[in-house]
Amino acid sequence: MRCFYSQDLELALPSGHPFPMDKFRVSKDMLLDGGILKPEEIIEVRAADLHLLQAVHDRDYIRKIESGALDRKEQILLGLPASPHLFSRSATEVEATRLACHAALTEGVGVCLAGGTHHAFSEHGEGYCVFNDIAIAIRDLQNKQPNIKIMVVDTDAHQGNGTAAILGNDPRVFTYSIHVGKNYPTRKIGGTLDVETVRYVEGEMYLQQLFATLAGALDAFSPDLVIWISGADNHRNDRFGQMHLSLKDIQRRDEVLLGAFIKNRIPVAILYGGGYNRQPEFTAKLHRNTIATAKRLATEFRGL
Repeated sequence: MRCFYSQDLELALPSGHPFPMDKFRVSKDMLLDGGILKPEEIIEVRAADLHLLQAVHDRDYIRKIESGALDRKEQILLGLPASPHLFSRSATEVEATRLACHAALTEGVGVCLAGGTHHAFSEHGEGYCVFNDIAIAIRDLQNKQPNIKIMVVDTDAHQGNGTAAILGNDPRVFTYSIHVGKNYPTRKIGGTLDVETVRYVEGEMYLQQLFATLAGALDAFSPDLVIWISGADNHRNDRFGQMHLSLKDIQRRDEVLLGAFIKNRIPVAILYGGGYNRQPEFTAKLHRNTIATAKRLATEFRGL
């Protein structure tokens, strides 16, 4: 199972910044130290080519990110300070997602040890999301296979408003999102199927909503590829997710979804999405658990 990563994914942030930028490195180390992944299964990537970014994002916006020319309002909306490294870091995350999608199509499962920047719009960034890696990867796949049917399954606690805005009029793409209804982002953009939960939804109710609605969507659309933004911000101790899932609930989510994709031979590219747990390193642990489940199930079902 190939996993795509880069040491350039880390970005120096001001002290006290809420985004856990070290979660990418920490989760990768957990996967290696626990023997879940072998070193050769982690593929180092470089920044995506400019033409890939331009297939989705306005050139003026790309230039602003590249030159660090975001004004104060734009930086507040994005939630990240402008810096020379911001462009290369974000473009590298795009490439990791793009390659994970291609790996999924050829091998059944592909993993980006980052990704899921679903709040990025064509002309601006929001909510720590600079470039929309999901939309860019989809446009790249469509360029090679125009009729490919792709489903975005977003179980991050927040709605992927940028993804829905960019892909909303494309009949080849189905965007599914289950998220807290009254939470960030304030301005939600309707996707193909949006499932809203109450604030601080308990695990049993959440899982019932997820399994019932996603099963019907998968049957109706029959995707050639699923891009799954898993999300670690569903946990009850998350600072921003406003859900009340336990560790066991999230593990159940991962088991059922990945089991459905892998057993039914639906190629799946796994992305991290958000996570802002109050307990240090717990966000990285949740991401690590998702990838560990994927590795185990992919191995178990390989002979089916």
